[in-house]
Amino acid sequence: MARRIWIDTDTASDDVVALIIALRHPDVEVVGISVVAGNVPLATGVQNALYTVERCGARTPVHAGAERPLSRTLETAQNVHGSDGMGDIGLNLHGRTPASHDGIGAMIDAFRRHPGELELVTLGPLTNVAVAIRSEADFASWVKRCVCMAGTGVLPGNVTPLSEYNVWADPEAAHLVFASGLRIEMVGWDVSWQDAAIDDALAAQLRSLSPLAEFAIDIQRNVRKFCEEVTHVPGFDFPDPIAMCV
Repeated sequence: MARRIWIDTDTASDDVVALIIALRHPDVEVVGISVVAGNVPLATGVQNALYTVERCGARTPVHAGAERPLSRTLETAQNVHGSDGMGDIGLNLHGRTPASHDGIGAMIDAFRRHPGELELVTLGPLTNVAVAIRSEADFASWVKRCVCMAGTGVLPGNVTPLSEYNVWADPEAAHLVFASGLRIEMVGWDVSWQDAAIDDALAAQLRSLSPLAEFAIDIQRNVRKFCEEVTHVPGFDFPDPIAMCV
């Protein structure tokens, strides 16, 4: 039986690789994608998700969700991923239309229709999920399993020595989600830094596999520079794809 998942994402370069993994996997059905503001502003993240679905030849509905954190000003990670979130390599990331502008409602409805059947994979700040929990008392009980790319365990964070971006961007949402009773499996940023960084040789090897692989590597251009200059990762890190594979 296919693994059936809902993906909540702030679609930028490594999120895109996670989406590709799920959308192209023969044993995974992506029921829907909700986008949250985070790495990039909401409208940019929506266009990036729609572009990725299109590149994968899929028809998965993409819904726009929360455009700002619960109680803070949005601070994006465009300094990491580029102004368009996709490495600023000249992609046509305009003009596509999402399935709805009620991503939180769409997510709630999907889990309501299939209680205990769908997994939730979160790749960005937890704003959408927090609002879903706050809006629907039974939401957490409907989720079969929740995998969150969030936090850091034994190594420093990627924003401050103690903070990973997805939690740092909306800590109030993260607190609400972690206390909700959701069956959460957290995949920390430090896992990718310590055990799964993509160095230049591996990146070149992966890039040669297919046009989709070439796209997936090329959009990491800005991330590669950030990792070299700021986080000192040997290559670039892939936290969201790791969470997706879990």
